[in-house]
Amino acid sequence: MTEASSRGDDIRRAADLLRGHRESIDRLDAILVFTLAERFKHTQAVGVLKAQHGLPPSDPARESVQIARLERLAEEADLDPAFARKFLNFIISEVIRHHERHLENNSQGD
Repeated sequence: MTEASSRGDDIRRAADLLRGHRESIDRLDAILVFTLAERFKHTQAVGVLKAQHGLPPSDPARESVQIARLERLAEEADLDPAFARKFLNFIISEVIRHHERHLENNSQGD
């Protein structure tokens, strides 16, 4: 086998591995999107309940517990806890924004 054909085989193997990783990433991205959609369905329902009962859109005590919990899970999963915290903080800020919108809509209906 020549050096050129060996290099060509290496490139094909690498391309196959790359394709396999990318297919897995695409599947995982889909799982993330559908999981986030399901999560937001529940947080929307929580926002409606909070608005109906005059509860504040934000619950700092629960948020801090959830952030600590996610950091622990991230460590167990060998994921950077700082990244997990940033990710959850982003989600929480979106949820609070939705809850505030529910509260505004509920107060306008009075």
